[in-house]
Amino acid sequence: MSFKFVAIANQFMNTQDRSRLRLAKFSAICFTLLLIVGYLSMSLWAQSDKQASDSSKSWTTTVESENAGLNPTRTVQSHTQSDNRTTDTKSIQRRDSDGHFAPYLDIETETVQVDRSTVRTVTRSFARDSNGEKKLVQVTEEEKQMLPSGDSSVVRATSNADLDGRLQLVQREVEETKKTSENTEETQKTVMLQGINGMAPAMKTQVRRTRMGKDTVDSQTTTMLPDGSGNWQVGEVRQATIHTGESPKNEETVSRPDSEGNMKEISHSVTTQSTDASGEKHETVENYSLDVPGATRDGSLHLVERTSTVQRTNLGGQQTTQKQVEQTNPGDPTAGLRVTVVSTNTVRAGTGEVQSIQTVQTRDANGNFGTVSVDLSKSNNTPTVEVQTGPAEKQKPAEKQK
Repeated sequence: MSFKFVAIANQFMNTQDRSRLRLAKFSAICFTLLLIVGYLSMSLWAQSDKQASDSSKSWTTTVESENAGLNPTRTVQSHTQSDNRTTDTKSIQRRDSDGHFAPYLDIETETVQVDRSTVRTVTRSFARDSNGEKKLVQVTEEEKQMLPSGDSSVVRATSNADLDGRLQLVQREVEETKKTSENTEETQKTVMLQGINGMAPAMKTQVRRTRMGKDTVDSQTTTMLPDGSGNWQVGEVRQATIHTGESPKNEETVSRPDSEGNMKEISHSVTTQSTDASGEKHETVENYSLDVPGATRDGSLHLVERTSTVQRTNLGGQQTTQKQVEQTNPGDPTAGLRVTVVSTNTVRAGTGEVQSIQTVQTRDANGNFGTVSVDLSKSNNTPTVEVQTGPAEKQKPAEKQK
């Protein structure tokens, strides 16, 4: 859920015949739900992407989230297909004063295969006013065309509803992808925003992807922004190298102009993946940055965060994913990394249903770990689970947290 969507919901509530107290209450709820939705998206998008890739069947997923200090929420997602039309819905609900879950935010996406080369997608976002009535607040229309040459073009327009419910165009995106050589393709994207003089370009991005070999792809993403004189200036350059094969590894470098306009590397990340003899999957992401929390810049990149993930599946098909995040301590930046977040996600597949539970713990100001959220999920989408065929898993002692 974007900040723009929440802003539109706030604008909708800001009518003259409603009190400032109701508006403040609505804004606070939006901010709270924004935190919840942001967290839910981290735990659900991986599953949702897999579900969306299988558009030939219908499914429904329900997630109930208990977050420390926040109102419990429920997220219901569904996917249906009929001929050339696919519908995906997402409803975010919160407990009302009676303790029942009531709809709060809804997103409906309809995708139509117009012909062999054209796909049209319309996404509608709804909010609830103080009376609980469902009101349309945002519409995004997208049309994607695939050419016989393999090139493609995408046009995307976003409109927001004003206080009277009329849709007003606020953003337009034009994206074109072309194959420039046998191993290289480029994507040009222009984002236009509504201003006092109408729609005007606000950002341009260029992505160049080059296949360097059987298992290696290099990419460079250049973002350009207009300056005060209307000229385009490079705002950021991201260079990435993706290695696939038996030992996948991704590296990305981000550079931005310094005070003198020269491009300077500000961050670097390295992602490695592996699978051991027992079938366990391991992933490690290390992030380096010029900026170290609690310290001043010294011109060098420093390791500021490490995320380690282990995924295992037992002979019964139960899948467990454990994730640990280590970060720099702002109070003692020279002491190295310490564990700040620990999460565990367990997925059990039954007859016609998949159940999962995810628990997240974080370190408080006193250095103690406490549970901040528990998500319970049920889905009738039952993906195939790869069962480990390696040696029987031995009980491992709990790892001591730093």
